[in-house]
Amino acid sequence: MTRVLFPGSFDPIHNGHMEIVETAARLFEEVIVAAVRNPQKAPLFELEEREAMLEESFAHLPNVRTTMFAKLVVDLAQDEGVDFIVKGLRAVSDFENELQMAQMNQAISGVHTLFIPSASKHSFLASKLIRELARFGQQIDSMVPPPVAKRLIERYRDD
Repeated sequence: MTRVLFPGSFDPIHNGHMEIVETAARLFEEVIVAAVRNPQKAPLFELEEREAMLEESFAHLPNVRTTMFAKLVVDLAQDEGVDFIVKGLRAVSDFENELQMAQMNQAISGVHTLFIPSASKHSFLASKLIRELARFGQQIDSMVPPPVAKRLIERYRDD
C-alpha cells in the first residue's frame, strides 16, 4: 500500500488544498492530511476545529484520513509509515521554499517529497487571503469547501 502525507496548517483549508488531496487520493492508496499546531502562529481556528473541517471536507474520499500534529513533519511521516510527503505548488515562488524543505526532510529522514502543481484556477488561493476576505464580509463560497465557508461566516459574523 502506498501511503502519503499531506501536511499543512489548513487555517482554513481551501479549494486549492482540496484539489491536491483529491489528486493524491486518485494516485495513492492512502492519503493522510495532517494539520500542524504551530506555536509561532496564532491560528484563526483551533486544531480541533480544523480537524472537524478537514474530516467534513474529505468525507467523500474513503482513502483519506486526517490527523493533527505538533512535531516535525518527518517525525510524523515516520510514525505513520508513509512512503512520501506530498506538497502542492501554486507558483514558481512556492517551489524554492518547498524544495529546500523537501531536501532537508529527505536528508534527515530519507522520506522523499512529491510536488503536485495546482490548477491555475486555484493558484491564487491562500488561507491568509481567504481569512481577510471573510473578515471583511466578501464572498468566499467559491474558494473553500462548504463546511469551511459556514465556519468562516460564523466566526466573523460577531466581529
